[in-house]
Amino acid sequence: MKDTLKILILFLVAVLTLSSCEDDDDTLNVPQNLEVQNFIWKGLNLYYLWQEDSPDLADDRFANQDQLNAFLTNYDEPKALFDHLKVDSSIDRFSILVDDYVLLENLFQGVSKSNGMDFTLRFKAGSETEIYGVVNYIIPNSEAAAKNITRGTVFSGINGQSLTLNNYQSLLSGASYSLNLADYNDGAITPNGQSVSLIKTELTENPIFLTKVIESNGKKTGYLMYNAFTANYDLQLNQAFATLKTAGVTDLVLDLRYNGGGSVLTATRLASMITGQFSGQLFAKQQWNPKVQAYFEENNPAQLVNNFTGTVGNAAINSLNLNRVFVLTTGGTASASELVINGLKPYIEVIQIGTTTVGKNVGSITLYDSPTFNKSDVNSRHKYAMQPIVIKTINKDGFGDYQDGLLPTVVQAENPGNLGLLGNENEPFLSTALGLINGNARSITQNKSQFGKEFKTSKALVRFGNDMYINTDDVFILPFIK
Repeated sequence: MKDTLKILILFLVAVLTLSSCEDDDDTLNVPQNLEVQNFIWKGLNLYYLWQEDSPDLADDRFANQDQLNAFLTNYDEPKALFDHLKVDSSIDRFSILVDDYVLLENLFQGVSKSNGMDFTLRFKAGSETEIYGVVNYIIPNSEAAAKNITRGTVFSGINGQSLTLNNYQSLLSGASYSLNLADYNDGAITPNGQSVSLIKTELTENPIFLTKVIESNGKKTGYLMYNAFTANYDLQLNQAFATLKTAGVTDLVLDLRYNGGGSVLTATRLASMITGQFSGQLFAKQQWNPKVQAYFEENNPAQLVNNFTGTVGNAAINSLNLNRVFVLTTGGTASASELVINGLKPYIEVIQIGTTTVGKNVGSITLYDSPTFNKSDVNSRHKYAMQPIVIKTINKDGFGDYQDGLLPTVVQAENPGNLGLLGNENEPFLSTALGLINGNARSITQNKSQFGKEFKTSKALVRFGNDMYINTDDVFILPFIK
């Protein structure tokens, strides 16, 4: 995961001793109709974080390939096997299998099928079944950008059906739908008869939504709304920090309210842009399953750490050298966003404003059906790929147990009736941060029961929307050892 590491390592049988079911000619003994299932078992057997907790993934579960084949014949559908081999969903909420790896590759580039509307679903006040939605932001140049909806728009139905716990997934998953709008009044959600038709198309989202310098009380504060850790935008992110650095900002408000996460490498770079004075020191450390962990500790311990860095590729990082940062969060703030917060805490003051984050302290990697599980020499007969959880991350102090979310320093919920304009000094969350920076903060009184409980964000509704992943080109890939 080091930002200059571009090596694919192959090693001999003797390098890593694994008790497995493989013989020298195992690849010849896998029936073609079981190739996907064989790939799933072997990839999870080697990499899965909870491999030891899944009985049918045990290294000594099968004495040879024929026994493994007999087991795999019980699973005609690859997903059924994948779901069987995973541990309970209360532990593993995030591992996924896809039947077309192009989907994953596009998501890593910020490309997805979308109508351009990012939103949060909430339960109606006093209900545990009725749901309504609030628009968080609109992606520029999208389908939604051309329609009469903006941040703060409230909707209560799709295609004339009221949103409920039982139907929201099917209604919102359609390629096109009519959004039934509503009015919000002190917790009361009232349909207003208006509707907006939206169509999902292939859309590329620039995660750097807004960069701004705010001058108040003689101070310059940088504001950055950042909505995804998408590595191919890292140079643009670095340029955004160049703008802030040139302006001479002395504080930063990092808005991660709707950021579901993404690249660990990008998280490391972002943390380095915020600071700069800790280059080369430990930002985060990886914990793999015992056999992969043992291999790295013996052969390449540097692979287990993510250090603050001074470069993005060949470009010098534009660091602000801050000793504190203000981070805005909600129940939609996940994975790599949480990694930045947790990784920075041992070094600088992190003032978190908002609500508790998702609690995703684990990360994944893309596995392809190839001898090394890398894209090289991939099996051309199918496009299945896995994104299993393979690491847990901890910070310099050894802390990483935030599976229930990171608690805010200042508790503040978003008021659906007053979201405010992003980047405006009077926007409630930004106003709180500026008050703390300028020393004139006021206590916040909210009747949160009126807002309704946060349920899910639009990112959480799509596969891989709230993931944290290791860039495949930036990690040593261990092939399955025969």
